[in-house]
Amino acid sequence: MSDGKLYLVPTPIGNMGDMTYRAVEVLKSVDKVLAEDTRTSRVLLNHYQIETRLESFHQHNEHARLESLLKEMENGAQIAQISDAGTPGISDPGFLLARAAGERGIALEVLPGATAFVPALIKSGFALHRFVFEGFLPQKKGRQTKLKSWAEEPATLVFYESPHKLLKTLDQMIEFMGSQRRVSVSRELTKKFEETVNGTLSEVAEHFRNRAPKGEFVVVLEGLDSASPTHED
Repeated sequence: MSDGKLYLVPTPIGNMGDMTYRAVEVLKSVDKVLAEDTRTSRVLLNHYQIETRLESFHQHNEHARLESLLKEMENGAQIAQISDAGTPGISDPGFLLARAAGERGIALEVLPGATAFVPALIKSGFALHRFVFEGFLPQKKGRQTKLKSWAEEPATLVFYESPHKLLKTLDQMIEFMGSQRRVSVSRELTKKFEETVNGTLSEVAEHFRNRAPKGEFVVVLEGLDSASPTHED
């Protein structure tokens, strides 16, 4: 194994105060930082007075850049990868480089930190002993098939949705699961206008029909086996 290393470093999902001391230290100490969008990440690095070289690494260039980055680390380079917000690899770039580094015997260190679906899950109040994270729904092909498959899912489901598709998704869920299935929708987590709306699918859909969806959304759907949990003393 080389002396090089790849760090996957979470960044805040909204509130700059959620950056950890360790994350700042790593980003200051590495040879370079790979960012999904260098303009977005430059704001973060400037805020924490991090002067490390910043380079673009995203879904449109990651395959072309992969081999050269692996060789740099094999030659001893310390590289950190961040995404625009949250933990790299969780519905963000990060998986490809991490997998390739592991296959080449390059040390990989993943720092704990912010990711949007965890606070949304906890705020839902649904059972969390078993949950399924689905990332983003398919854009077109397979979207309805995926939603239909959730009708009988026993575990709590959590996924990300864009504001312009939120109402359509809630209406499709009503169609396939009935209007009384419970759901929790969180938006703009950690930001000034953070909001969580809990209720039945019909209630939450009505809420966002009356208030145009804005921001980044996390949707949590209650599983069939947790609708009315019992508690024993």
